Amino acid sequence: MSRKIRYGMVGGGRGAFIGAVHRIAANIDGQIELVCGAFSSNPRKSKASGKDFFLPAKRCYGTFQEMIEKENQLPEGERMDFVSIVTPNHMHFPPAQMALENGFHVLSDKPATFDLKEAKTLEKLVKKSKCLYGLTHNYTGYPLVKEARDMIAAGKLGKIRKVVVEYPQGWLATRLEASGQKQADWRTDPKRSGAAGCIGDIGTHAENLAEYITGLKIKELAADITTFVKGRKLDDDGNVLLRFTNGAKGVLHSSQISVGEENNLNIRVYGETGGIEWHQNEPNTMLVKWLDQPMQVFRTANGYLGANAAAATRTPASHPEGYLEAFANIYVNFANHIRAKQERRKLAKDDPALDYPKIQDGIRGMAFIEAVVKSSKNNARWTKLAK
Repeated sequence: MSRKIRYGMVGGGRGAFIGAVHRIAANIDGQIELVCGAFSSNPRKSKASGKDFFLPAKRCYGTFQEMIEKENQLPEGERMDFVSIVTPNHMHFPPAQMALENGFHVLSDKPATFDLKEAKTLEKLVKKSKCLYGLTHNYTGYPLVKEARDMIAAGKLGKIRKVVVEYPQGWLATRLEASGQKQADWRTDPKRSGAAGCIGDIGTHAENLAEYITGLKIKELAADITTFVKGRKLDDDGNVLLRFTNGAKGVLHSSQISVGEENNLNIRVYGETGGIEWHQNEPNTMLVKWLDQPMQVFRTANGYLGANAAAATRTPASHPEGYLEAFANIYVNFANHIRAKQERRKLAKDDPALDYPKIQDGIRGMAFIEAVVKSSKNNARWTKLAK
């Protein structure tokens, strides 16, 4: 199939932050093309946004329903291949459902849905449609995150004992939503964000990163979430103890009122014979610590890294690769999986095209949110994650 993979976007129009991130990421490798969109719940704004991206007027739609219906009527050689959903949380499920029911693959911003019930319904739709579904937990796209995962899977650190994962921010240390700031407004609104604020927005990234790197699942947790800013409707800080399926213990901390912090996602994993430490603020460096030898410093784009880290790297050593490139790794893997599916090629289990978060990761995230909220309401009682 000698053409780019085509996509349509839902959300992400004028004034949106994450839409631009997705478009840049999709474009980095030259494999994916934006061909249409319903960029806003306001039809006029949607069409104006499409004009900003130099799309034909006839493919700048007023609603996602119109987009999916009309794209489905186009010849196979013209219509979009997948839908990218970059809306607030409450609008993740409706376009995903309609896209899948009409035979379009879906790549959605996280969390997957508004609540766990929707996520489980979505899982059934994915299976029934036989379409692909991906979730942009973009931090799994970093080369050294993949190297850490592969080291642990190979048993190089021994049996995992402890996981410490943190995601502190400070941007909501004041009641920013009261000023009308768009990103703060919907993230602190339970009608659009869901049952959790900070935990749903960035706590799920920490949860997903911990499970991705270790290959372990969180079995149960004890959570204490707080709303520090007066007048805010959802949590802005969370502290969670974790128990993993293999007996490992963990600590997860996410906060949006940690003054002075930007996006300081970091993780430390300790096994019986070694440990790793990785910080998103310095994503091209990973510390590897050993029981009986000096600490090592691993760097992106060096020959001693494994095949998966190499496949996720685009530039020579010391040229920074970061947030946008990690996002791009999700997009290009998803697009390559679509290409293989269209060409009826069966992929090997270790093919990089299969390395992106899927609906099962979305369900894990929603189960995590539900368990955290339930535990905190019950004075940090140990609570199992729903299956």
